[in-house]
Amino acid sequence: MPKDNSIKSVLIIGSGPIIIGQACEFDYAGSQAALSLKDEGITVSIINSNPATIMTDKVIADHVYLLPLEPESIEKILQEQQIDAVLPTMGGQTALNLCISVAEQGIWEKYGVKIVGVDLAAIEKTENREAFRQLMVDIGVGVATSKIANSFLEGKEAAQGIGFPLVIRPSYTLGGKGAGFVHKKEDFDAALSRGLQASPSHEVLVEQAVIGWKEYELELLRDNNDNVIIICSIENFDPMGIHTGDSITVAPAMTLSDRCYQEMRNQAIKMMRAIGNFAGGCNVQFSVNPADESIIAIEINPRVSRSSALASKATGYPIAKIAAKLAIGYNLDEIENQITKTTSAYFEPTLDYVIVKIPRWNFDKFKGANRELGLQMKSVGEVMGIGRSFIEALQKACQSLEIGRAGLGADGRQSRNLEEIMHSLEHPSWDRLFHVYDALSLGVPIESVRKVTKIDRWFLNQIQDVVNLENELRRYSLTNIPEEFLYTLKQKGFSDTQIAYILGNVTEEDVYQRRKALGINRVYKMVDTCAAEFPAKTPYYYSTYEGENESVSSDKKKIIVLGSGPNRIGQGIEFDYSCVHGLLAAKESGFEAIMVNCNPETVSTDFNMADKLYFEPVYWEHVREIIELEKPYGVIVQLGGQTALKMAEKMHEHGIRIIGTSFNDMDIAEDRGRFSDLLKELEIPYPKYGVAESAEEALEVAHQVGYPVLVRPSYVLGGQGMSIVINDEDLEKAVVSLLKNLPGNRVLIDHFLDRAAEAETDSISDGDDVHIIGMMEHIEPAGIHSGDSFSVLPPFDLSDNVISQMEEYTIKIAKALNVRGLLNIQFAIKNDQVYVIEANPRASRTVPFIAKAYDVPYINIAAKIMLGVNKLKDFTIERKLWGYAIKEPVFSFDKFPEVNKELGPEMKSTGEAIRFIPNLQDPYFRHLYKEKSMYLSK
Repeated sequence: MPKDNSIKSVLIIGSGPIIIGQACEFDYAGSQAALSLKDEGITVSIINSNPATIMTDKVIADHVYLLPLEPESIEKILQEQQIDAVLPTMGGQTALNLCISVAEQGIWEKYGVKIVGVDLAAIEKTENREAFRQLMVDIGVGVATSKIANSFLEGKEAAQGIGFPLVIRPSYTLGGKGAGFVHKKEDFDAALSRGLQASPSHEVLVEQAVIGWKEYELELLRDNNDNVIIICSIENFDPMGIHTGDSITVAPAMTLSDRCYQEMRNQAIKMMRAIGNFAGGCNVQFSVNPADESIIAIEINPRVSRSSALASKATGYPIAKIAAKLAIGYNLDEIENQITKTTSAYFEPTLDYVIVKIPRWNFDKFKGANRELGLQMKSVGEVMGIGRSFIEALQKACQSLEIGRAGLGADGRQSRNLEEIMHSLEHPSWDRLFHVYDALSLGVPIESVRKVTKIDRWFLNQIQDVVNLENELRRYSLTNIPEEFLYTLKQKGFSDTQIAYILGNVTEEDVYQRRKALGINRVYKMVDTCAAEFPAKTPYYYSTYEGENESVSSDKKKIIVLGSGPNRIGQGIEFDYSCVHGLLAAKESGFEAIMVNCNPETVSTDFNMADKLYFEPVYWEHVREIIELEKPYGVIVQLGGQTALKMAEKMHEHGIRIIGTSFNDMDIAEDRGRFSDLLKELEIPYPKYGVAESAEEALEVAHQVGYPVLVRPSYVLGGQGMSIVINDEDLEKAVVSLLKNLPGNRVLIDHFLDRAAEAETDSISDGDDVHIIGMMEHIEPAGIHSGDSFSVLPPFDLSDNVISQMEEYTIKIAKALNVRGLLNIQFAIKNDQVYVIEANPRASRTVPFIAKAYDVPYINIAAKIMLGVNKLKDFTIERKLWGYAIKEPVFSFDKFPEVNKELGPEMKSTGEAIRFIPNLQDPYFRHLYKEKSMYLSK
């Protein structure tokens, strides 16, 4: 059936601000869907309150509404636009819940809007735990023994009938909110209360716990002709008991028998057909008993999910893009395969490689948090490694995490405390994978590790192979290591750093030069969805060690954009937004734009966003060899946050051109000591400071500058490790803690300007002219991280004198740092005197917010200036803000109820929303201003 020509205009509902459990995978899905619909000549409108996403950019949709995700906002859009259909499946649970609420109020019907891509009845069947359980029983699909409860008494009765251990699962929640295991009777009452409170319908499912069973996911697509295809099978490395968002996952499934896989396929298709008659995507989760391979269904999500983004990047099959076309009437055999361009979308991808996803956590931001993983998701992002084997992909994923690991072990970060290791295996947290390696390297038998972790023995054998290879490597020196053995190590994902560590007395560079001399070079393979059965047209690559290199370097002038790696608190989706605009600017300027990134959730790793995509760790060894192959004109590090900036020094040392501001000038801004010296030279006020390398030196500095003091390491993002202290005892503790975690680093001790106001400027400089793109005043006072502050654009109560000082200092600093591109400066204001706190000559989290508020493509402009193809005078910049824009930080403290929620110099927010108000008399603003007055009077 061809597309439904009655649909001329579609509204896509976004997912709102980033929270734990609902991250930028929906930015990716929404962006893909919008572009897919625009290809069909359909007018696309988007509603989303998140200013940091590319989804809310004019390059994605025809009409963007940065409004709260509420029924009132939907009605406002329907009054302004002639909307024919709404697609609610691209914005996670938030979008589905809003769609249902609008339907219940009769708004869709009132304006003649049809819901496409999902059946509302299907949502009810899947989100209502009892309805789902009964449906599975009716169609003959196995489920765990369970009972629904709408009250405390019903819950107690259900538990009595099922027995312990059991699981409590609230209905209509996201990211496992309120869910948990109950192992013994004494803990049940509290867990049941939490679950009932977490559910918006005050309903929970009390269910038999299948702890230790294996967990799998299937990604499906179905069209209007009821054709169903399985896009990808995904196996959880971690067994049942850990939320899929917190599990290491592998695709394709590694330990599944063909008989069990075929049964799982049949059940998934049966489930999708049973929940409703709709065309689109679906995610199904199963649990398998390792003893007899009996299968039970866990849940089904009739929408794009976190796993959909992963499956799309793993296979090269653009699930959201195809799902959008199915939603407007196309069938699978009528849609072109985006990779081969010669076959249809009615095929199941075949993988001749392995992908491994590892979640990224930020427990360091939540001191005192319960770090044990369970049914409630706690990770803030994820990375994906692609390799020819499981172990190669696993090692690459470990290198991508940016937690200081050079791979799986063999990097000086191993634990040798057997008691600590065994406790970690039994009580999983973010580091259990590394402790599995530690246990095996200490000689703990595989069977002992399997019994305590319930991880399938096949995976443990793979990790044991890594340990065995290390032990064999210790027999050699760099000069006598056999070429074949070194080649094997590289095929198994060992980094040069790991090999150097095991050999001892040699450096990463020594190993690199040795393997180059032996002709052991990384080659690149194409992600083609069909295991090379058909020629692929899409330049999407991963590295490995084999014969043929499939990535042929062109003779075009190239620009490489380094991505921002995994999302985490302090470095989120706003940097991916910046990278996407960097790619677009490079392409528009006539360069071949090449992307390097390892985050499967993002738009930057969409295969059609860059001219060439390398899905690789943003890790020096990998980046270096891509640069050697492609020989780019230069590399952009300014848009990928701290991840990319960390590479600037290595690139500078190796003579690689850094596009935009030079390494030395960026280093001045990053090194707090050098920067303060520059401010002194420019006669710009700044808080008194000193540098210390020991607790004794820190005490001396504190006494000179005066308490309270702000203690912080150099080179940090998101206020990592910062604290405000008021006496010698607290200072000593803070400094000792910092130096323990950052050996060799220096600690900065700044006098803290108590009760000062805080503001910031973002600007673009081309070396001659400086354009201040935005000036924001924070609602909260200095001392609360700028990422956690409500910010108002333009300022609401700064004097003309203060504003002129900020403008003067911004221009002075931009010129002194020879900025080419973006610059963010943060100020403290006390008694009408402006002090400079810090300057960041790179993309910041505030630029997307300003760009959306003023409706100006600032990153695109900055990128073209960085590339040297334009000057500021070439652009006519017209701002469109009538009133004020407020940046609202959003937190995920509900995931960590036990932590201190007080805000300070270390950032804790996971995302942000934007809100527009007409004037300062707006009730919302008056409420915020009252809060600020309370802060400042303390």
